[in-house]
Order: sequence, then structure tokens, then C-alpha cells
Amino acid sequence: MSYLSPLAAPDPADRLSAEMLVEILRAAGESTRLRILVLLEKGDLTVKDLTEILGQSQPRISRHLKLLVEAGLIDRFPEGSWVYYRLAGSVAAITLSTVVSSLIEARDPILTRDRERLDEVKRAHAERASAYFARNAESWNDIRSLQVEEAAVEAAMLDLVGGKPFDALLDIGTGTGRIIALLDGLFARAVGVDQSHAMLAIARAELDRAHIGNVQIRQGDIYSLSLPRDSFDLITIHQVLHYLDDPARAIREAARVLRPGGRMLITDLAPHDVERLRDEHAHRRLGFSHGEISRALAAAGLDQVVVRDVPSPSGDRHGDKLGVTLWLAKDQRFNLARAAAPKEFQA
Repeated sequence: MSYLSPLAAPDPADRLSAEMLVEILRAAGESTRLRILVLLEKGDLTVKDLTEILGQSQPRISRHLKLLVEAGLIDRFPEGSWVYYRLAGSVAAITLSTVVSSLIEARDPILTRDRERLDEVKRAHAERASAYFARNAESWNDIRSLQVEEAAVEAAMLDLVGGKPFDALLDIGTGTGRIIALLDGLFARAVGVDQSHAMLAIARAELDRAHIGNVQIRQGDIYSLSLPRDSFDLITIHQVLHYLDDPARAIREAARVLRPGGRMLITDLAPHDVERLRDEHAHRRLGFSHGEISRALAAAGLDQVVVRDVPSPSGDRHGDKLGVTLWLAKDQRFNLARAAAPKEFQA
């Protein structure tokens, strides 16, 4: 399914039978469920969030969510002991949400109060994330102090990605969501995946604070992404591989969800000798040579486009400032559909 404007006529394959449409409208045609759909248009929420916002019991909210999931209007994503809900990506769900938003009175008192409570919930999330940062500030600063200035690395990333807009971004090991924020304005939609529940909470708070939309933040296994094949135009893996036992396997899995002609940008530490990072910060690898990542990219079916070093000012690999390397690769498959399209429609 192509990523189209929600109000554009859907492809025949996306059309619904009259019976299915009635079921969808019946699921949405109840005041609490309608309020839930309007809220989820603003981002992912848990049952606890919705009970606080709507002022209803958890069993009642759960029952409404179950009906919306069964109707295919929202998706349910477990994350540790929590479960997040978000609008489904189907044409029916996106179109219904858009139509509802366009028809509802913007100053409706009930929905206005819902939005106010949503803002309160998001502020509480942000405060918890800030407290987490404060508790771990020493560790974060210690790691960052070992690397070259992040501004130089980010400038190199932006230069390699270029300024041409694209559809879908996947940021693997998203952490605080910084790379999504860095590339905001280039993508139409983005997904950030991380295994750490605490880091995902930080990412959501940071992206909310920056008012960055069209982003989904998910908990996931880097070795087994719960994402469909051929889904993303750009995949970023920023300072993640040195935590892994099998970086090549992670690269292969990332390549699986890359679209034909899509790009992968890996950023990680250059080889170094700071052994204490293994014990103190759970690093499994002390950086990577050019060849090691290049071979893994080739094995995953990707053509290496460029390798760029951001060296430490002193060139010291023993702990002064650790250098960083960037690898940009491209999917080898030729996108026949894109090549055959008129030039003005090519991405």
C-alpha cells in the first residue's frame, strides 16, 4: 500500500465490503471510543494514560480498546509489562480518523478537556524522563566525554543523508530519539525501535517536547524486528552495534526491512583500547574497523557507498577522544517501479 494522503481515493485492494464498513462505523460510533480515536491521533497511549484522561475505569477502557482493535481501527503493542495503543496504519483507520477530526467542532468542551488532560499526562511523562536523566547523568556524561564532539558526527550524518525528502525512516536503537529529531523535516514518517523501556520513555518525551509528529516509538529486538520486509527508505543505526554480540546479524535483519534502493547509515566507534567500557558500560566491542562493517554490509546484500571517519583531535585511541566512523550503504536491488515512473513522480 502506498503512503498517500488519507483523503485520496484508496486502491481497489484497500476498499472494504459494506459489511466490514458497517462494523468499523459501529465500533467508532460510541462516545468514549470516538474520544479514544481522537486522542490516539496525537500519539501512542497506554490504558493507564487513557483512564487518567477519560476519567473511566481500567476495565471499561480496556473493553473499548478491545472493540477498536477487533475492528482494525487501532493496534496493540506490548512493551514489557505495559501495552501501548496507536491508530492502525490501514487506509480505513487513517481515513476515518482524518474525517472525524475534520468534522468535529474544535471547541467541543469534552474534547477540549480531553486534550488538556492529554497535555497533563505528557508533562508527567516528561518529568519522569527528566528525573531518569538526572539519576543517570554521570553515566551519560562519562560515555559522551570519551567520544568526539557529537555536533561533528551529526554534521557528517546530515551531509551523507543529504537534503532530499523521503518517505520512511527507521532508527534502530533509537535511545533518546535524537537521530529522529536530527532528521526531522526530511521524512514523512518514522519508527524508532529500542529494547530499553526506560529509553523509550525518554524518546517519547523528547519528541513530544520538540513537537515532532508522524513518529512511532516501539520496543523491539534488534535481531528480530517486528516490521514488514521492504518498509523503509533510510535506516539509521547510531552507536548501537558495539553493545551487540553479533553486529553482522543485526545488520542483516535491518537490511531485510530496507526498501529496494533504500539506504542504511551506520555510525559507531572506531577501534579503541578503552577496556573499562566493557565492565562499566556493557560495551561488547571496542569499536569497528572499516573492513569489518563493510564485509557485514556486503553479506547483507548492500552496496557500500562511502565510509567517513570523524577522528579524535589527537588521534588517540586510548581514551582521550574516541573517533567515530560512518558507513553509508545502499540496497542492491533495482527498484523497477520507481525507475519506470515519470521523472516528476520519482522519489
